[in-house]
Amino acid sequence: MPSSSSVAEARRALGQRLREIRKDSGLTARALAGLAGWHESKCSRIEHGRTPPSDADIRVWTLHCSAQGQTADLIATARAVEGMYVEWRRMERAGLKQVQESVAPLFQRTRRFRVYQSWVMPGLLQTAAYTEAVLRTITDLRDVPDDIDAAVAVRMERQRVLHAGDHRFAVLVEEWVLRTVIGDAEVMAGQLGHLIATASLPSVSLGIIPAGVPRGAGWPVESFTMYDEAQVSVELVSAHLTVTQPSEVAMYAQAFAELAELAVYGAAARSLITAAIDALE
Repeated sequence: MPSSSSVAEARRALGQRLREIRKDSGLTARALAGLAGWHESKCSRIEHGRTPPSDADIRVWTLHCSAQGQTADLIATARAVEGMYVEWRRMERAGLKQVQESVAPLFQRTRRFRVYQSWVMPGLLQTAAYTEAVLRTITDLRDVPDDIDAAVAVRMERQRVLHAGDHRFAVLVEEWVLRTVIGDAEVMAGQLGHLIATASLPSVSLGIIPAGVPRGAGWPVESFTMYDEAQVSVELVSAHLTVTQPSEVAMYAQAFAELAELAVYGAAARSLITAAIDALE
């Protein structure tokens, strides 16, 4: 599965593309650096993905390599690469409410959601109390502004997407998430009951991957959400990773399909959820 290494791989791919442009122009790296007024090692650092090129670097590169027709596309690619990996601290600096609001346009334009959770309950299926407990942990761990009440309200408002339009939600949750107590037993009991209720919605397909099932190709991975075929958002411990490369999006689609094969649905899923509720007593 792609992870934060996807960013390094994308930088190297961009560097390789710039290297091919340089070689097609007949310039050596030293000659291009000389024309650009750079230290002679800069071209090598860019071509090997160690130094991300700025917009100005790309303009100079394509100018001296007589490839100005590729400038706009290369700049767009470079910006996409640098936007893939965002540290949680950067995202949360302005408060959790803003983080919740930032994804609203993406949710509105997406028709098919595929959600896999190996950590906590999917945000769209959370109760207010469970969301509050999750966000309170985040504020404690990451020292971010405490605007939890406002952030919870935004997330609850976002859940209206479950009932509106032609959105469809395929959700997979590892059974151990059902058994992981967030908040306290009362919060968890309410959350698990809510999970049963939301699973009955026409727009939602909920699968639970039982603990102890032979994994085969469906290994547990980082929690992720697929938005149509356009992008994947991956939750890492330290950061948020956005994947848009079609080949990598396809890898997540394949992983989701393999995980879905392991899941149980309907009455069998409700039985696992009910057992988790009983275990709280």
